[in-house]
Amino acid sequence: MLGHEAAAVGGTIYTCPMHPQIRRNAPGNCPICGMALEPLLPGLDDEENPELVDFRRRFWWTLPLTGIVFVLAMFGTRLGWMSPAIQSWVELVLSTPIILWAGWPFFVRCWQSIRNASPNMWTLIGLGTGAAYAYSVAATVAPHGFPQSFIEHGRVGVYFEAAAVIVSLTLLGQILELRARGQTSSALKALLGLAPKTARRVNADGTEGDIPLAHVHVGDRLRVRPGEKVPVDGVVLDGESSIDESMLTGEPMPVRKQPGDKVVGATINTSGALVMQAERVGSETMLSQIVGMVAQAQRSRAPMQRLADVVAGWFVLVVIAIAVLTFFVWGFVGPQPSWVFGTLNALSVLIIACPCALGLATPMSVMVATGKAATQGILFRDAAAIESFRTIDTIVVDKTGTLTEGRPAFDRVVATAGREEAEVLRIAASLDQGSEHPLAHAIVDEARRRRLVLVAPESFESASGIGVRGAVEGRHVALGNTALMDEEGVDYAALTADAEKLRAQGASVMYLAIDGKAAGILAVSDPIKATTMQAVRQLRETGLHLVMATGDGWTTARAVGRKLGIDEVIGEVKPADKVALVERLQAEGRRVAMAGEGINAAPALARADIGIAMGTGTDVAMDAGHVTLVKGDLRAIARARRISTDTVRNMRQNLGFALVYNALGVPIAAGVLYPVVGLLLSPMIAAVAMSLSSVSVVSNALRLRASGS
Repeated sequence: MLGHEAAAVGGTIYTCPMHPQIRRNAPGNCPICGMALEPLLPGLDDEENPELVDFRRRFWWTLPLTGIVFVLAMFGTRLGWMSPAIQSWVELVLSTPIILWAGWPFFVRCWQSIRNASPNMWTLIGLGTGAAYAYSVAATVAPHGFPQSFIEHGRVGVYFEAAAVIVSLTLLGQILELRARGQTSSALKALLGLAPKTARRVNADGTEGDIPLAHVHVGDRLRVRPGEKVPVDGVVLDGESSIDESMLTGEPMPVRKQPGDKVVGATINTSGALVMQAERVGSETMLSQIVGMVAQAQRSRAPMQRLADVVAGWFVLVVIAIAVLTFFVWGFVGPQPSWVFGTLNALSVLIIACPCALGLATPMSVMVATGKAATQGILFRDAAAIESFRTIDTIVVDKTGTLTEGRPAFDRVVATAGREEAEVLRIAASLDQGSEHPLAHAIVDEARRRRLVLVAPESFESASGIGVRGAVEGRHVALGNTALMDEEGVDYAALTADAEKLRAQGASVMYLAIDGKAAGILAVSDPIKATTMQAVRQLRETGLHLVMATGDGWTTARAVGRKLGIDEVIGEVKPADKVALVERLQAEGRRVAMAGEGINAAPALARADIGIAMGTGTDVAMDAGHVTLVKGDLRAIARARRISTDTVRNMRQNLGFALVYNALGVPIAAGVLYPVVGLLLSPMIAAVAMSLSSVSVVSNALRLRASGS
């Protein structure tokens, strides 16, 4: 059944590269296009493609027979090696194993296409070679039943050599195509190969031992020695070192790690020894998620393919009609021997037409592009994201975690008259213990560093991106920006001057109100990422309009925007305001990408034409985004745009080649040029052209791996 989601019990799920809705738990052929199914996710220990092995065996075992039949057909009659009747019988005997054994998979797929009412290239090949072989057998066994006009060189014309050569050439074309298709998953296999096979676990009694990676559990303590790979995602407990993360992020410079820092599985420990605690194992690790996202994207359908699918759906029926028309037109009005010409030209029409090239045009480009992007730390959710990314002209960026490090450091606290700074910090930190925002973490960490006694809030509520509020020690507490203070009806005028001074320096300022009265302000500084300045410059050079939307106050927002040279800055933005901003820009006719992290950015990421989730953010943001930047580096946006542009160009080249090839090849095979230049296309030449069309499409897609994206 089409679209069947096969649950492979402890095994591999197989799918069709042209029709990803087909899922099976065993190898086989696609019921729509007849192509061999391939693993949904390649494995490092995969054996050679069984279809490639089978086709190669059939090709080499019958190639000598094909050569003999071809030589007999071309020269046997002219040189008088044997009588015409005996030659026909010799060709029959030699070509039968080629057609019925080597070509058997073609006839099976042809029958499946007819039974499933899904005509495809195998329908044409099966009908073409089957008709040529059946006609030739009849001409050999019962030559007296044919009209005199069918006799040439002393016998009824037979086409054993055409059928045999077509089978051999089709097998050769499939061998070349299967080899090329195998290369499209090389990037995915390279990602799978990054994971180490074992991990060194530190036991509770202090002893250590190597265990299989599959036996690592959350909470295990693991030792990572210099030169070894980090086994799973986790946090450093002891030691300092530099970690090479280039294989996952595309960033060549090692990253310094110390206790408390996160480490990612499959990255390489370059120098010092580390002891880490496992936090994510198995399918939960970043590497596993990356591989899963890439595999999903590779099997998605690009919008550009829709036209090709519609064309391919009718293509085979039209070709069969043209072949029948060619046979009768040549038979009735063509030069003598007219029916021989009609048979050959109809056969050429059936063989040269290849809807497979049309179907492979975009899937091959998508598979290569997504694999390449993944090695550069760019994860496209699907083919539509690749196709659409190049059209973006406006990018809306969040500030915290996107332009800045996302690891804010506490700056200072200012208390109103009659209150102590330590008490303001203690109350704010007690409330912020329930918040996931990086600014809240900085406040809590500072309070603990000062050894202030924090209490659990009796109630806690996140106020939609403008702050938090709740009850602490029986008092109503609100902590956030001016929008929250206005909602609470708090008079904060006495703190405005100090707040503006801190914001002008780029700090984020939060007001604290206790029981409806201003108690103080807390300033947190979030340093701009070292790569942000270069990223902004690169994006502006490509002509993109940059907009920064942040929940910080206007003064802080303008200070950061002025330093980075951002075109448009908007401060004190709520999550709903970010969505409204994206909608406003879209209403102005702009194609908008939204880049951000955190739960607050998720609605805007989903609403934008392209949502760009920073990989350092939350899983919610990554799920909402169309593209994920593993490193959280904005410079990858420019790389992703180049990949999108190159991929769409490659898709168009493939589609154009397939369409032009068939638009020219079918009429030439039908003989439309014969009255003008006397040109006819041999069925054997048609078979060569048919085989090379698919190989050319796949080979052109593979060029993306070497492009400068």
